[in-house]
Amino acid sequence: MNNISIIILAAGLGTRMKSTTPKVMFKLSGVSMIRHVLKQAYEITNDVHVVLYHQKELIQEHILSEFKDTQIHIQDLANFPGTAGALKGIKFKGEKVLITCGDMPLVSAQELKSLCDKDADITMSSFVCKDPFGYGRVIEKDSKVTDIVEQKDASEEERKINRVNAGCYCFKREVLEEILPLINNQNSQKEYYLTDAIKIANQKNLSCVAVDVCEQNFMGINDKFQLSIAENIMQDNIKKEWMKFGINMRLPQTIFIDARAVFKGECVVEENVSILGECLIEESIIKSSSVIEESIIKSSDIGPLAHIRPKSKISGTHIGNFVEVKKGVLNGVKAGHLSYLGDCEIDNGTNIGCGTITCNYDGKAKHKTVIGKNVFIGSNSQLVAPVNIGDDVLIAAGSTVTSDVPSGALAISRGKQINKEGFFYKFFGKKDA
Repeated sequence: MNNISIIILAAGLGTRMKSTTPKVMFKLSGVSMIRHVLKQAYEITNDVHVVLYHQKELIQEHILSEFKDTQIHIQDLANFPGTAGALKGIKFKGEKVLITCGDMPLVSAQELKSLCDKDADITMSSFVCKDPFGYGRVIEKDSKVTDIVEQKDASEEERKINRVNAGCYCFKREVLEEILPLINNQNSQKEYYLTDAIKIANQKNLSCVAVDVCEQNFMGINDKFQLSIAENIMQDNIKKEWMKFGINMRLPQTIFIDARAVFKGECVVEENVSILGECLIEESIIKSSSVIEESIIKSSDIGPLAHIRPKSKISGTHIGNFVEVKKGVLNGVKAGHLSYLGDCEIDNGTNIGCGTITCNYDGKAKHKTVIGKNVFIGSNSQLVAPVNIGDDVLIAAGSTVTSDVPSGALAISRGKQINKEGFFYKFFGKKDA
């Protein structure tokens, strides 16, 4: 809907996060707060603006790496602090201007859109809460909003009001352009409050209405405790949607699912599993306490206690406990336990014995191991990359393979075994019967 312009306020210092990381770049379910908000904004319109100040270069790079069409503005915080100051000098194309915040990662496009659907000069979001402390109070008369009073500027009577400002607004563009120059900083904080637009609008006989929204979804994140609350809410929402889709989750409260992960077909996810990054899990079982990172798993069972690291593609494969795969392409493979398979390609019918390691790193560079079809690799084998193992090969247990093995061969590389008779008794002495 290109008749709407959206502006996202993200210029705050975020001091309560007590971190060198910008507040809006803190992640929920694997994705930064600002990217969650941008994703919802772009479901409404292509005319999206973000106002920055603190660590602006870092946040700008982060935004534009994914949302390249976003228009970035830098707030003149020294001369125009505050939410109204953030809008100074910005030109909008839309007939309506929707204003939201970069630290509201739970808000949905549908909820934001509801503000734009009202036929009013200004529509604001509000909710009723038990403890309104810290919120701007919404003053109403005859179902119309007449004023918003900030906590520090509110009288004792006004502080008793429990309908509060949720922080998002929709203005008709010409109304915003008319009112914005009239907002001053005559308040205790010496800031230009966008909330003052409500009082000015009433003085000009313009209409202002409030839309009830979900307090939980319009939650702003100011510290790491609130971040943890929001992440729990988002995780519950993500898992609920996937379970409704048909994914079986055992003890879902113990499972972490990245917001970018995708499931297809009938899948099972057991307790304490973490699915991180852009993963695709299709027709597979992920067993207890396994970690999957930025990988594709199809028609396979993984774990328990397995680790699939980024850029792995696994299909028709059994990965057992304490097996780690990194950048591995496995098709129809069995790797039951205690193995490291890094930078490798392994083909159908191959069995990886316990304790097998692809030695992929020489201290300077990573190298590749290629293993063909129907290969049997004995336990405690080391495959020193770069190395190619042909089809129908046997690798004897305990071998260190440093050169290619042709198809149909047996590779065996062991030191000669020597037995010294009676040495145990010579070393420890004989015990009396």
